[in-house]
Amino acid sequence: MKSNEKTILVVDDEEGIRETVREVLADEGYRVIGAPGASVAMDLIRKERPHLVLLDIWMPDVDGIGFLKEIKEQDPDIRVIMISGHGNIHTAVTATKLGAFDFIEKPLSLDVLLETVRRAFGERPVVSNAKRGKGQRTRDGRRPRSSKSGNGRVRPLRQRTLKKSVVVCGQGLHSGVKTGVLLHPLPAHSGILFSGISADVTVRAHLDSVRSTGYATSLQGKGIVVGTVEHFLAVLHSYRISNLLVKMQGEIPIMDGSALEFCQLIDEAGIEEQEEEWSEIVVDRTYRVDTKDGEWISIEPADTFGVRYILKYPEPVGTQEHTYIFNGSESFREEIAPARTFGFVKDIEKLESMGLVNGGRLSNCILIDEGRIINTDLRFPNEMARHKILDIVGDFYLFGMPIRGMVTACMTGHSDNIALLRQMEKGMSL
Repeated sequence: MKSNEKTILVVDDEEGIRETVREVLADEGYRVIGAPGASVAMDLIRKERPHLVLLDIWMPDVDGIGFLKEIKEQDPDIRVIMISGHGNIHTAVTATKLGAFDFIEKPLSLDVLLETVRRAFGERPVVSNAKRGKGQRTRDGRRPRSSKSGNGRVRPLRQRTLKKSVVVCGQGLHSGVKTGVLLHPLPAHSGILFSGISADVTVRAHLDSVRSTGYATSLQGKGIVVGTVEHFLAVLHSYRISNLLVKMQGEIPIMDGSALEFCQLIDEAGIEEQEEEWSEIVVDRTYRVDTKDGEWISIEPADTFGVRYILKYPEPVGTQEHTYIFNGSESFREEIAPARTFGFVKDIEKLESMGLVNGGRLSNCILIDEGRIINTDLRFPNEMARHKILDIVGDFYLFGMPIRGMVTACMTGHSDNIALLRQMEKGMSL
């Protein structure tokens, strides 16, 4: 294969790994050089000016994290992919904050290695039709019949990803585990993919991946479970992010109980408009789900996306209502994203017995007891109703595409949201 003149430096003290990686990447047309340690590697960086460095974290002569700092001081533009057989989410977050492009685990999956290298060079990965984003097409492979409707004109939309990789740290609400999230740009038609650090298995943000809806929405794929995705997906929905790799450990962190910090993360990364187009899902008629407790949720045709939520609890919550009409990411960031999750002290013992809310803190929820809020001041008089809208906006991105329709809900939760989505999926042949 003709060389594409991109030079990759592999820094690893194990000769077998260097040689295996060299053979694989050379077959793809890359020029590959190797070094067993930091001193040789730095000489090669100065002499050869490689475009990409694959750097083992654990080497006899130097700590890879420390050497990453040296590389970035020498040449900030060199992209570095960290490799480790003993890594965790905290190491990956640290490396990314120091400028690493990505982090992959040993034993190396050659497919993951190639995909990561291609992403580092901004090249389109080799993706089969079976792997393409299910959220981008219907079950029979056609694009959704959603670009045209009696409720609006054709609205061609550009697919979107991030301009750069970014990270954020936090704690899982239900697992209690300190975790982090690493966001990496992906090419068009990739979809929203969740993975562990190694990215050898992924689960797509799609209705078919829903595992559970008790107190949060969780996704499951072969070999991976992703908990509490709704706040994060609400941000991606509102920012119209269509292609993204999300590396995490078990559960998306709860942050302060709202979606505001995720908005700030997307703002920090910046949004890249991609050439490829995609479509909204335009609701064609009214769909409705009722429960035996009198709860209900519906969606009907509309000119844009919106949610009206009605909440009825004893004081201090009382009857709350809010109507949100999507008018770009700014409207979401100001009106819905700051609304925090809430809970009642009387329910905590039950949730703890179920193995939930192990990460609940006074700083990441609105806590209610004996007719009063005991730990914070409200950001909005109807903050609880707005938070329910936040959950709906997130759950409604599980088609993997923006929705055009007006949702109205009364006292519903994640299970009802998913039930309505399944009804829509069946009725619209999505």
